[in-house]
Amino acid sequence: MSTPFPFTAVVGQDDLRLALLLNAVSPAVGGVLVRGEKGTAKSTAVRALSALMPEVDVVSGCRFSCDPDSPDPGCPDGPHEPGAFASRPARMVELPVGASEDRLVGALDIERALAEGVKAFEPGLLADAHRGILYVDEVNLLHDHLVDLLLDAAAMGASYVEREGVSVRHAARFLLVGTMNPEEGELRPQLLDRFGLTVEVAASREPDQRVEVVRRRLAYDDDPAGFAARWADEEAAVRARIVAARELLPSVRLGDGALRQIAATCAAFEVDGMRADIVMARTATALAAWAGRTEVLAEDVRQAALLALPHRRRRNPFDAPGLDEDKLDETLEEFGGSDGQDGDGDEDPDPGPGGGPGGQPEPDDAPQGDGDAAARPEAGEGGEPQPSGGAGEQSPARAAEPFRTRVLSVPGLGEGAAGRRSRARTEHGRTIGARRPRGALTKLHLAATVQAAAPHQRARGRSGPGLVVRRDDLRQATREGREGNLVLFVVDASGSMAARQRMSAVKGAVLSLLLDAYQRRDKVGLVTFRGSAAEVALPPTSSVDAAAVRLESLPTGGRTPLAAGLLRAHEVLRVERLRDPARRPLMVVVTDGRATGGPEPVALAGRAARLFAAEGTASVVVDCESGPVRLGLAGRLAGELGGTAVTLDELRADSIAGLVKDVRSSRRAA
Repeated sequence: MSTPFPFTAVVGQDDLRLALLLNAVSPAVGGVLVRGEKGTAKSTAVRALSALMPEVDVVSGCRFSCDPDSPDPGCPDGPHEPGAFASRPARMVELPVGASEDRLVGALDIERALAEGVKAFEPGLLADAHRGILYVDEVNLLHDHLVDLLLDAAAMGASYVEREGVSVRHAARFLLVGTMNPEEGELRPQLLDRFGLTVEVAASREPDQRVEVVRRRLAYDDDPAGFAARWADEEAAVRARIVAARELLPSVRLGDGALRQIAATCAAFEVDGMRADIVMARTATALAAWAGRTEVLAEDVRQAALLALPHRRRRNPFDAPGLDEDKLDETLEEFGGSDGQDGDGDEDPDPGPGGGPGGQPEPDDAPQGDGDAAARPEAGEGGEPQPSGGAGEQSPARAAEPFRTRVLSVPGLGEGAAGRRSRARTEHGRTIGARRPRGALTKLHLAATVQAAAPHQRARGRSGPGLVVRRDDLRQATREGREGNLVLFVVDASGSMAARQRMSAVKGAVLSLLLDAYQRRDKVGLVTFRGSAAEVALPPTSSVDAAAVRLESLPTGGRTPLAAGLLRAHEVLRVERLRDPARRPLMVVVTDGRATGGPEPVALAGRAARLFAAEGTASVVVDCESGPVRLGLAGRLAGELGGTAVTLDELRADSIAGLVKDVRSSRRAA
């Protein structure tokens, strides 16, 4: 077994270390979500924490790590006789992103369950993690149904496995830690709320600190055991402090004054529900115990707010998580009072390690694009002359207010990654039939299995009540659900789009579609074209936040190389088809349909569009043409693509009811 990097040797990252230690002191806090860029010691710190956790006593031979002092009465390995127990280190179990549901919650032996009526259960990772740490790296890439199972178990302290009337329940209380890179996509707000604390981490910009990080890492890589030995005393001290804080925790008093500050803070920041209040109370209590106190002070409430509230303030996926510390201090001062609290929150702006989310962007400071535009040179596209009536490169227009859109779906039945957009064959959803299993059986179709086994019972010598079932009788349930798609936006940023301030409305429409893509768990990409060429502003990614930022800072001006934009989009889809052949694309072209620049621009754009029609790519053209005189060029482009065209007004909520039918009928007509 490899020697882990010592927890106390991690340089900086005070907030991260404090959040992990508070959960080690009080697992009831609810776990930690660590957000940050790659290479910031997220995984290193989490793995190092397991070495600091106190040993646990378990019932000898119990696969579910029952506590000998209070064994689980419903343990599948029970009932347990008193007496025999063993001590072992607390486990840290890693949940891989590609794990199956059965690997997470465990699996039943279906053949024995049907033939013998016994609950032959093989424990999963949730059982392994009981009374330890469950670590999910890149939790934002975990399939939704696994995240739901994981967080339900974390909330209830138990795991339930149901298979066609056969059920098993076992205890599953663990410290849940997830790490993620926001560039790869966000968790849904309701899932963010299930993590007790969140921490934003970033690499230090201080040269001395970066030097120390490199020095320690090189020393560890050269001699892991020797490096760990040099930090053994610090590790032992922290381990002893965790044990002492756990023992002190039941004696910590959370007074009415601290409770009023907690409630007032949650109300002031308009967080939804009551979970934030409860998490803050538990975190403040753990902070007091960690500090060796039996009284919760205002500084504990302040620190608890900085750890428990930022991720609960997001109202949409493009809001930056963060907390206005001035507003926090004002609230604490206004509602501070008795119970020994005399404005401690104001007097100690930096309450020890992990004292504040240094450098977090405020919610109102999310990139808007205008500031970046001021620093951009006003250079045109290689000196190319602008079309008559057009303009040179303009400052990026601010997006109009987003609105709710109707669903744009890909016709047919896919088999892509689980999501919420188009119909697909999935592991979850309504049962539509049965088939012989390919590989391991995951979803038993009981009726079809019984039907397959029934004709052979006499030949198999059935004599008792049990059904004699063979492997060949088992049938896998086929289910229909929803998949996520690749939504590729192809946006016209030419001078004609900038005229009459249309770009603001266009960006608002695309931003609305991005919000819809976020909610439906799609991948998104962004191709823009203007001047003389097209560029991939954002390669396909799960991070709609990144797409929104690129869209906001998008400049306009120049000619309209429509063919170049379509050809670049075709290349992006070709590459993505090789990387992820099961994920079906939906192309959304946002343009007024004009094509200028180069020889025969209109004919070339038509030929490029027919490539998509020949491949059956689902496409929608958002017609941005305005004014009393309309040329209908966007509608003509939609016909060439084999898709359909909608205006900006028709894109709103109840205006696209027949869009998918239009796409399908357009293809048939072609």
